[in-house]
This record gives sequence, C-alpha cells and structure tokens, in this order.
Amino acid sequence: MSRNRARLAAAGAAVALAVTGASGVAVADTAPAAPTGSAVVHENTTFLKDSAVNGLVVIPLPSATPSYDGTAGFSAAFPVAGGSVNLPAYYGNVQLGGGLLFINVFTGKSAVFKQLAFSADTWQLTGVPVDGTAPVALLDPAGATTVNRVGATQTLAAADLQVDAEGAQYVDAKLNTSFFKAGQSIGSFSLTFTTGS
Repeated sequence: MSRNRARLAAAGAAVALAVTGASGVAVADTAPAAPTGSAVVHENTTFLKDSAVNGLVVIPLPSATPSYDGTAGFSAAFPVAGGSVNLPAYYGNVQLGGGLLFINVFTGKSAVFKQLAFSADTWQLTGVPVDGTAPVALLDPAGATTVNRVGATQTLAAADLQVDAEGAQYVDAKLNTSFFKAGQSIGSFSLTFTTGS
C-alpha cells in the first residue's frame, strides 16, 4: 500500500472513530434521568399502641428510611425507584425502594413484602410477598386528599391511610392474627414524584 493510501485509510478510520464516539456521547447525554422522590407512610400513635398491644410490629426494610416522634408517631420514607405516573389524571405506577416486614411476636409468624409500588390506577400501595410473584394491595390513601403538579414534580397528600381488604386478609393469615381489618386507619400518606430530565 502506498503512503498516500495508508494516510487516507488512517484518516478515514479516525473520522469513523470520531463519529462513533460522538454518537455514543449523544446517546448518553439524551438518555432520560431516573425519576426521584419518595413515598412516606406515617403510622399514628393510636395504631402503634393498638398493634403493639396485639404483639404486632411493622418494620420498614432498606432502602426505606424510618423516623419516630413520640407525639406524631412512626414514619417510613420509601425512595422512588422508577415508574411513570400522572397523579392528577389517576393513572400510572411508581416503583418504590425498600420493603416491609410484619412480625407477630406472640406467634413468631412473619410476612415480608418487596417490590413496593403505588398505583394511581387503583389508588393502592402494593407489595409482592417475598415467597410470591403477584402484588398484594396493602394500603389505600383516603380521607382529605390533595394532588398537585408543578413542572416535573407531582405530589399527593392523603390525611388518612387505610388497610386494604386484600392486605388485611393476607397479613392476618400469615401472622395468625385477626388484628387487621379492611378500612382500618393507620395514619397518613404522602408521595412526591419528580420526572427525570
């Protein structure tokens, strides 16, 4: 191969690499960022006392962040892990990080839920049992509820959070108790969801 041909081949390869590299950067730059936010489940002191008397404890699992206030009660913040939702229009789904562990200290029975999510379609907080594949409806936001959207951020605040009939039946059976009831109030719920840009 002559020198001129070698130079042309090298220049062509350099151009091809530059174009390939540039297109790779463009793809990375335009990939949408993951959504952020959190769902906060708040258990009021009345529910905490009633459940404790019955030997029942609910523990948030990583990556949830728990907090406690002697007056207000117990809260757990579950980070947004994904999803697409339109809260004002009541459709879509928000995947949440962390999990929930229910324990009956009297019987030694437990129930663990992973893959937590909030469905705006059904207005339910769901979780998949650790030994199952289908989600179980656990809690339903209720009472005075506000939904708002400002730019890329959507919020939901519910003054009441109630045990779902399906969740009550499932957890009672797993823990060998009859404590949980459909419509039972445990506290309040809030959700913040910011779409990635």
